[in-house]
Amino acid sequence: MTLLEVRDLHVTYPGGVAAVRGVDLSLAAGRKVGVAGESGSGKSTLALALLRLLPPGTRVSGEILLNGEDVLTMRWGRVRAVRWAGASIVFQGAMHSLNPVHRVGDQIAEPVLLHQGATAARARLRTGELLEQAGLPAALASAYPHELSGGQRQRVMIAMALACDPRLIIADEPTTALDVMIQAQILGLIQHLVTDQEVGLVMISHDLAILADTCDRLVIMYAGRVIEEGPAREVHENALHPYGKALSASFPHIGDPASRFAPRGLAGDPPDPADLPAGCAFQPRCGEALDVCAREDQFLREAGQGRRAACVHVPVPAEGSGAGRAAS
Repeated sequence: MTLLEVRDLHVTYPGGVAAVRGVDLSLAAGRKVGVAGESGSGKSTLALALLRLLPPGTRVSGEILLNGEDVLTMRWGRVRAVRWAGASIVFQGAMHSLNPVHRVGDQIAEPVLLHQGATAARARLRTGELLEQAGLPAALASAYPHELSGGQRQRVMIAMALACDPRLIIADEPTTALDVMIQAQILGLIQHLVTDQEVGLVMISHDLAILADTCDRLVIMYAGRVIEEGPAREVHENALHPYGKALSASFPHIGDPASRFAPRGLAGDPPDPADLPAGCAFQPRCGEALDVCAREDQFLREAGQGRRAACVHVPVPAEGSGAGRAAS
């Protein structure tokens, strides 16, 4: 069953900043999709659009179907209900997301009280259950955010995200600020919860290795578009698009001294969304670009085994093969 389906999503900020351009995304219950890309690629804007958390004045078009219901056309009362019971989000900086003057237990209990109509006693009981589910003792409900470690705060955020039993969890860089050991624990916890509770996970990161270990499928974004997608480990280990190759090579690999001491980066910066270059947006930074790349934008092409890539080097399927042109 398809839990989330995004169709031809466009997001433009005031001033003509095209942050997301024609993105398609599909996710089934119990599955995990990773979204990767540099800062400015549009991945966090995509996450915010899924729950209509974008600032006023932002233009949004397309469809965001959650359990078949379009989030973009919902009434505000329905959107507020969906944000907890239908889908929830775990932000990157837990210390910035938690209220510093309220105990964490009260913050976890709040959505249970408001959205599930629970009594105060039931909300306290549920808070303890959620903390233990997130790997923390129930007694920590009386703590303030500053009394907890970074890993503990992130677990509190996960407990809050699970408070109303959502069917979809969006995790926006949930482990970036954590050390490697705690990062592994948080990722393991997220995977365990998704598997046990049959929820869908959209996980956003710039680190392809983390997404390859955590997710079933991987989507790579650049300049607001999906430029490659497919099975997560295959995309990480054998990217078809030059940008995907560069992202994968930019992190050192364990056991490979060459990549450890001289990781391969990518020259230049992502383009300004308000002033995108003609043709393929990646062409000015691409070492494999052809003349046609500067003239014509590239679309996602079927590349076999559930993979697609928006690159001129990916052959266009022959007519009659059943693979059509896909929106990027």
